[in-house]
Amino acid sequence: MSKRDYYEVLGVSKDATKEEIKKAYRKLARKYHPDVSKEPDAAEKFKEVKEAYEVLSNEQKRAQYDQFGHAGMNGGAGFQGGGGFSADDFGGFGDIFDMFFGGGGRRDPNAPRQGADLKYSMEIDFEEAVFGKETDIQIPKEETCSTCHGTGAKPGTRPETCSHCNGTGQLNMEQSTPFGRIVNKRVCHYCNGTGKIVKDKCTTCGGSGRVKSRKKIHIKIPAGIDDGQQIRVSGQGEPGVNGGPAGDLYVVVRVRPDEFFERDGDDIYCDVPLTFAQAALGDEIEVPTVHGKVKLKIPAGTQSGTFFRLRGKGVPNVHGRGTGDQHVRIRVVTPTNLSERQRELLREFNELSGNDATQEQQDNLFQKMKRAFKGNAKN
Repeated sequence: MSKRDYYEVLGVSKDATKEEIKKAYRKLARKYHPDVSKEPDAAEKFKEVKEAYEVLSNEQKRAQYDQFGHAGMNGGAGFQGGGGFSADDFGGFGDIFDMFFGGGGRRDPNAPRQGADLKYSMEIDFEEAVFGKETDIQIPKEETCSTCHGTGAKPGTRPETCSHCNGTGQLNMEQSTPFGRIVNKRVCHYCNGTGKIVKDKCTTCGGSGRVKSRKKIHIKIPAGIDDGQQIRVSGQGEPGVNGGPAGDLYVVVRVRPDEFFERDGDDIYCDVPLTFAQAALGDEIEVPTVHGKVKLKIPAGTQSGTFFRLRGKGVPNVHGRGTGDQHVRIRVVTPTNLSERQRELLREFNELSGNDATQEQQDNLFQKMKRAFKGNAKN
């Protein structure tokens, strides 16, 4: 089978510039790379694209190809197994690495990098979450060694450039493939990717440039914070690398449940018990809130499960958007240990009730239950 024209393979014109040829190759190499493409003939297409680029990216080979065509390329042997890839192909094989791994193959090991973030969990009481608080916490963290100032080297000495990777932090590793030898980049195991070797290590940090410590940090917990929310403390994470900024500290707040109050967003809920007489006759009672006790008027005939709203007696919004409400649910308590006199009065009350509204309410309830049972039986 005759070879396709190299310009046609890359989809460029014969007067294309080097940049246009390189751009076309990068696009096609990304499309047909065997590790990425699922097309059945991807490997052959990738080989064809690589061969075309090898010729057209080289001024001497391109001139020879323009004059003699494929015959001038010695049978098109530019991509045979004996040659293979090198770091100089495609503007460096690192360009292919950059395409698939986001440029990580060329990161300068000595460039400033931000330190890692830290997370700390703390518990607070229900009311502390409502009103906020200020407190000090102690967190375990690494800090820059004050003896060597983070270099890891003994005072009076300096780290040396790694002779194995020449300070790049990476080693070139050759790998044989069906298309030849591919040169991959790997983290230098002599310097652990730092590009530097510390021969005389600092005795304080052992050459790491960092020491473990416990640091006291003042925390301001905002009013209205809820369980599971977190506070970001800028610059209180792990120290940066090579002069980079420190990471951040994230304090995750856990709120201990309260025996009486329950929270839903910015609203608070609670149950208040009433006697049968209070519910039937009405009353004025005191209700506890996180803001103090308030009076609540109970109208006569209040049923168990009725809710009353106390506006503005809930939780301040953590973003400053007002304050929630407190919802009071009435629970009518049925007495258990009745005296004989109390029993006698209740019997008399029951006889006097007869078929009043209470009886009608009970009848209506029984009718609803009957209809519900019949509906379930049909289903």
